[in-house]
Amino acid sequence: MPENAAEVTAAGIARLAGVGRAAVSNWRRRHADFPLPVGGTETSPAFALGEVEQWLREQGKLAEVPLRERVWQELSGDPAGAVTALVRAGCVLLLVRERPMEWLELAAASDARLAELLPAALEEVLTPRFGPPTDRAVHTPAPRELLPAVPLLRGVAELAAERGARQTYEFLLGRHLDANPRQYTPTPPEAAALMTALAGATTKGVTVLDPAAGTGTLLRAVPHPAALYAQEAAPEPAALTALRLALHTDADVRARAGDTLRADAFPRLTVDTVLCHPPFNERNWGHDELAYDPRWEYGFPARTESELAWVQHALARLRPGGAAVLLMPPAAASRRSGRRIRADLLRRGALRAVVALPAGAAPPYGIPLHLWVLRKPVAGGRPAPELLLVDTAELSAGGGRDNVDWGTVHAAVLDAWQPFDRQGTVEEQPGVSRAVPVLELLDDDVDLAPARHLPPPAAGGGAAELARVRERLADTLRLTVELTPQTTGPAGPAGAAQPAHRLATTVGELARAGALVLHTGGTGTTAAATPVPVLTEQDVLAGRAPSGTLPEGAAEEPVRTEEGDVVVPVLGGGAVARVVDAATAGAALGRNLQLLRPDPATLDPWFLAGFLRGTANNRQASSYASSATRLDVRRLQLPRLPLADQQRYGERFRALAAFEDALRLTGRLGEQLTQGLYDGLTDGTVTM
Repeated sequence: MPENAAEVTAAGIARLAGVGRAAVSNWRRRHADFPLPVGGTETSPAFALGEVEQWLREQGKLAEVPLRERVWQELSGDPAGAVTALVRAGCVLLLVRERPMEWLELAAASDARLAELLPAALEEVLTPRFGPPTDRAVHTPAPRELLPAVPLLRGVAELAAERGARQTYEFLLGRHLDANPRQYTPTPPEAAALMTALAGATTKGVTVLDPAAGTGTLLRAVPHPAALYAQEAAPEPAALTALRLALHTDADVRARAGDTLRADAFPRLTVDTVLCHPPFNERNWGHDELAYDPRWEYGFPARTESELAWVQHALARLRPGGAAVLLMPPAAASRRSGRRIRADLLRRGALRAVVALPAGAAPPYGIPLHLWVLRKPVAGGRPAPELLLVDTAELSAGGGRDNVDWGTVHAAVLDAWQPFDRQGTVEEQPGVSRAVPVLELLDDDVDLAPARHLPPPAAGGGAAELARVRERLADTLRLTVELTPQTTGPAGPAGAAQPAHRLATTVGELARAGALVLHTGGTGTTAAATPVPVLTEQDVLAGRAPSGTLPEGAAEEPVRTEEGDVVVPVLGGGAVARVVDAATAGAALGRNLQLLRPDPATLDPWFLAGFLRGTANNRQASSYASSATRLDVRRLQLPRLPLADQQRYGERFRALAAFEDALRLTGRLGEQLTQGLYDGLTDGTVTM
């Protein structure tokens, strides 16, 4: 095998062939001619991409490799490393975007000649966008570095002709981030959009700095910047960020690598806005060597208060009146070691709002993080007398990263912040937001945690609302009784042939016969003007409406649900299947979900969903090889029945689903009424 040949893992082979990883393991055991590993480890071997493709074609398991998959496999298996390959790909994509005709002329040359000519062409593009070579994060590769990568670079340019240069880079970067989740701490795009709105960075022509840029998600959320400045400690993410931003916007982009607190790359810079998701709980942030740094205008941070060092760095880089929004750990609002700095931020009017987000809003996902909104005081200005506190922890379903109701969170935060920003105060929303006098906060603790200063809302919405909940509960209980299914009589619907006496088939066989189509969920991307709702795994399990959102610029085109589709979660080992109704149709299919689209002339969707939920069926189709149970949907079985018999079963299964929905609603209403009565009796809003 040539030294520069791309390699692919078993997961990559499964993606190429459109099968599960278990199928690849079976091929290795059953076929003596399956390509031998050429690298990797014993538990995660790597194979030559070319050999794998040839074997798949010979076996009839691969008609044509999609271009995006081919490019991704070559990039991820590049001998120089995926990040280096991604940086080179980004450079070429920038050339394709800004000088398409020049790229076409270069691409007509041989590989060796292209490698010789490409550095000069790239330099003419990189310098205007990022500055001189000695002062930027993206360096021009030499011909000897480019020569082994020329086939990949040609493929990247070809993919850009199909999808666009920016979309191609976002696809490749998204795949890389998904494949290496422990190496990066990406800020979710929904959180980035909220931070951008709070900072007022949605206006045209702003200058924005992110001193802990990561992969550039925060700066990418700024819609109309004049200039973007980024600093990241590691050179590789800094280069990825620079290219991502340059492909996303025509604004000036300046990205540098280095330790921001110890070696600020922009010491004389002042900007309109700072957005930052700093590293948390750092002890080695430079406490000993930075004791006399002029940035500590509000006090020298303790060794345990690295986040307050980032807060003051952000304020130091703002013009007077400029705004900063930082994602902060909740402990920074209440630790005693930081109370003097918090007090000075309040006295001088630099800290304007603290917003508590739901758990799962941003990494680390297990804790409810805070947003701090700051404004650089204007000389001679009067400090603001109040601080806005917002608590959204109870406004979202919560419980995980895919379970945050971002629409509700955005609305609650901006509905409180925007009038407060204009008027200096805002009407209180019990339990959600309140403008608190600064003097009330300047006690011995200077505790700024929103939950400690926001009175709870009226229990259950008050006595009148509790009465309405009780009425709904009574109606739902009556409906549940009416829907309770009969358990006596034959095993199936009257007149239907019994499955125990009929031949069975599998979902995989039905898919091969064209009776249904299988689709797998993912992150996807959209160019739609309005946000696309995402049907998440938690939505299917809870039987609720789609609650996720699909950010623009994610990995690839999403799968959209249609009425009559059957959606099945593939993780966790539970027997769950949901038939998509008119209200859910059009949503994007989320992660860890598989969609089955039956041919209505052959398969009844409710019959399909009902038999997929059988406990024995799920057990025989589940894999227990890892710590999480995974369902192989193709192995699920159904009886071979005429369509008329399927429809009779389908009606019975539809009635069971209605009964299940009623039980679920009963439980929610019962919990709401019970807790509301507990709260009302204890706080006096409900009388004895």
